[in-house]
Amino acid sequence: MLMEWDGSLIFVVISLGFLAAFIDAVVGGGGLISIPALLAIGMPPATALGTNKLASAFGSFTSAVRFLRSGKVDLGFVAKVFPFSFLVAVCGAILAVYLPAELLKPLVIIILSGVLIYTLVKKDWGHIRTYQKLSIVKFIAFIAVLLLIAFYDGFLGGGTGSFLMFAFLFVGFDFLSAAGNAKVLNFASNIGALTLFIYLGHVDYVYGLTMALSMVAGSYTGAWFALKYGVGYVKVLFIIVTFILIIKNVFDYLQSMLL
Repeated sequence: MLMEWDGSLIFVVISLGFLAAFIDAVVGGGGLISIPALLAIGMPPATALGTNKLASAFGSFTSAVRFLRSGKVDLGFVAKVFPFSFLVAVCGAILAVYLPAELLKPLVIIILSGVLIYTLVKKDWGHIRTYQKLSIVKFIAFIAVLLLIAFYDGFLGGGTGSFLMFAFLFVGFDFLSAAGNAKVLNFASNIGALTLFIYLGHVDYVYGLTMALSMVAGSYTGAWFALKYGVGYVKVLFIIVTFILIIKNVFDYLQSMLL
C-alpha cells in the first residue's frame, strides 16, 4: 500500500537520501541512514527495504559509472561476476522473506569487528595497489566470497559496500579501485534484490523514486570527492563507517534480545 504524499516527509527523504548516497558511494553503509529514514516516516519494514533497494540501485549505478569513467574499475573482472551477483542476491532476498535477519546479526558484528581491527593495524594497507594474478584456488575462493557478500546484500544488506571493499583490499587493490569495483557489484546485488521486492509488491514508487533522485546527486558528489581527495580520505571514511556499522548492529542485536 502506497503512502500519501507529504511535503515534510519528502524533505526528510530527499535530505537523508543524499547523505546516505554520499557515504555509500565511497565505502558503503548508506543503508544505515536511508532505511531508518524510510521507517521514520511510517513506512512498513518490508516496504522500507524494497523502497530503499529501488533508490539505492539508482545511487549505486551513478557512483559505479563515475568510477568507471575514472578508470578505477577492473571492467573485465566485474563483468564476469556481475550476473552471478544479481542471481545470488535474488536468492538472498527470497530467504529474507522467510527468515528473521537477527539470525545473522552476531556473525555480522564479528566480521565487521575483524575488518576494522585489520584496517587499523595495517597502517599502509590500501594506499598502493599490489594486486597480482591469483592462483586458481585463491581466485575461486575470492569469487565465492564476493558472491556470499551479494547473497548477504539480498538477505540483510547492512555493510555490503564495506564487505565488498574489504574483499578487494585483501587481495591487493588500493582503496579507490576497491571502491570502484565494489560499487559495480553492489549495483548488481541491489537490482537483484529489488527484482524480488517489486515482484512481492514491497516498493513505494513515489517515495522510492524521490529518494532515488537525491541519491543520484549524493552518489555523484561522493564519488567525485573520493576521486578528488584520494586514498587517505576514503580510508578514513571507511574506518568511521565500519565502526558505526558495528555499533548499529550491536544495538539492534541487543534490542532484539531484550524484546
